[in-house]
Amino acid sequence: MIALLLALGSSLAYGCADFLGGLGARKAHVLRTVLIAAPASLAVELLLWPLLGASFGAGALGWGAASGVASAAAFALLYRTLAIGPMNVLSPVTALVSAALPVAVGLLQGEHLGAAGVIGLPLALVAIVLVSAGQGAGAARPSRTALLLAFGAGAAIALQLVCLHQAPTGSGVAPLIVGRAVSSAVTLAAAGAMRRRLGAERPAYAMSAAAGVLDSVANLLFLLAVRSGDLTVVAVITALYPAGTVLLARGVLAERIHRGQVLGLGAAALAVSLLALA
Repeated sequence: MIALLLALGSSLAYGCADFLGGLGARKAHVLRTVLIAAPASLAVELLLWPLLGASFGAGALGWGAASGVASAAAFALLYRTLAIGPMNVLSPVTALVSAALPVAVGLLQGEHLGAAGVIGLPLALVAIVLVSAGQGAGAARPSRTALLLAFGAGAAIALQLVCLHQAPTGSGVAPLIVGRAVSSAVTLAAAGAMRRRLGAERPAYAMSAAAGVLDSVANLLFLLAVRSGDLTVVAVITALYPAGTVLLARGVLAERIHRGQVLGLGAAALAVSLLALA
């Protein structure tokens, strides 16, 4: 139950971070937004170091660095995917892949589900697709390139989560610090290489920093969740993050929640209940 609650918190934090990051990216080039979010995120993790401890052993360094590389790749692939579109088709593909691959890893590592989990897990995967999809999800066909990028983005997100799961349990927040430092360095190098394309617009500093802080909170909650529960369940619950984005868009931007998304939110609530019983 503790792992489930932590995973729900991680999902909500990821959804809020995506919402704020998306708003910030409307005001300036997305790399400018990330250049504010990344240091804010790293600062939070460094502040957590004295509270939660950090052991920088070989396992923490290796898996943390791998998660950082995967995080940077996920960022590049995800935004390239959404730029090509259609978003309402590709977004659920990315979210589904990001959930399905960790589930496969967990099952291969010997994790088992009870009867309620066997029903709740596929129901949660369906909920991810419904919540992520906008109106008319079947109206436009994505190109083969866009689909490959969407699968790549989902796989990179999944790889980041799996790497954090593989980090030694006693390493504290070391994998998060290492991962964030690596992803920040990759992002900084990309921004330097693309500096002429970034434009002169100033990013939304407060919004971008808040997105970075929430992303760190989400990563921490996920790490704590997989240390106290099964990757199979935690990854799927975490992948429900589009629900938070959808609800914030409704409350803040007055965006309409479509019928399919309402069904998805209901399916998500039922799936979480079943997984709790499992």
